[in-house]
Amino acid sequence: MGKHTTICIIDDEITLREVVRRYLELDGFQVIEAESGPQGLQVLRENPVDLILLDIMLPGLDGFTFMRVLKHSGEYTVLDVHGAVPVIILTSRGDEKDRITGFELGVDDYVVKPFSPRELVARVKAVLRRTRSGQDEVLDKTIEFGQLSIDPLRRVARFGDHQLTLTAREFDLLWMLASHPQQVFTREQLLDRVWGGDYYGDDSTVTVHIRRLREKLEPDASNPTIIQTVWGVGYKFEPPDSD
Repeated sequence: MGKHTTICIIDDEITLREVVRRYLELDGFQVIEAESGPQGLQVLRENPVDLILLDIMLPGLDGFTFMRVLKHSGEYTVLDVHGAVPVIILTSRGDEKDRITGFELGVDDYVVKPFSPRELVARVKAVLRRTRSGQDEVLDKTIEFGQLSIDPLRRVARFGDHQLTLTAREFDLLWMLASHPQQVFTREQLLDRVWGGDYYGDDSTVTVHIRRLREKLEPDASNPTIIQTVWGVGYKFEPPDSD
């Protein structure tokens, strides 16, 4: 998997970067590095990457602010405006609030320091497998329900004249639900089908992504009509009216 795959490590701990770089390179990955938030932004302006390992406690720009800059600035087209490049957060802080903040910003996994370099490489491979299989296995036909259209090849979703700004995982989740209208999925089923069976997190990330998806898709996120909750079971996609 590592052949021609570039990983960007953004962390201010030089020893950590050296160790992680060595393990990644042993698996065939190409590695580029940055030691601060501003330097990381500059590196990403100049280099296409396949995955980002991002520390939260960065000098100059913390990891969460870094993610917001990537999402809202037009300078980082290398990342795709819909967040197609996966991000794994590296941090010494492991509380639930930080995990939820990371998932809301579109990160794909969360690793708490200190960690095993071998485990980190395994997570990198798992995230890349999930991302690539999600892109390779989709059908090429655009789904249309009323004003909503979802194009799996271009990975673009539109509601009327408005293009939805979705992360890679939000798009995959929407595609999964919309491909099976009115079918009820449990959180565990969605976690397995969208994130993959080797995902290390729990089903709370499904809840977070459903909420974020509703905020971007539903006319009234507090009273969702498209992505509906089936109490005690999970979620289903109810096609919007054609009006």
